[in-house]
Amino acid sequence: MKIGEVAELTGTSTKTIRFYEDSGLVPPPARTPSGHRVYGPETTDRLRFIRRCQAAGMTLQEVRQILTVHDSGESPCGHVSRVLTERLDNVRAQIAELVTLEAHLESLLAHAAQGRPTDHDRAGVCWILETDPAEPTGPAVTE
Repeated sequence: MKIGEVAELTGTSTKTIRFYEDSGLVPPPARTPSGHRVYGPETTDRLRFIRRCQAAGMTLQEVRQILTVHDSGESPCGHVSRVLTERLDNVRAQIAELVTLEAHLESLLAHAAQGRPTDHDRAGVCWILETDPAEPTGPAVTE
């Protein structure tokens, strides 16, 4: 197969395929006498595997490690399981950070909806971000 055919079959651009070749993720293909690349079905399988790894959030370095283990004749599944576990832990940590950020943003917007700055506002740039959302905004009410 020519590079364009491989690209179409795998949903990978020809530029990306060449990059993967240059970086050692995909072995260099055979060449015709005129210098055109000729790929076998193993290349499409490998490119699909790389895309699946990336869809799981793996870096190209992690993909390279997995392929190196595979290419040496060993099963990389134990390594893959560890990488996926670490990736899941990272995603869960990011989700927790985003939930915290969401709550903070909601608090700031609720704070902004409660009042407007006064003539005595001492904010340097914007009172919404420079005052504590837990404190009341505007003039104090005395009874």
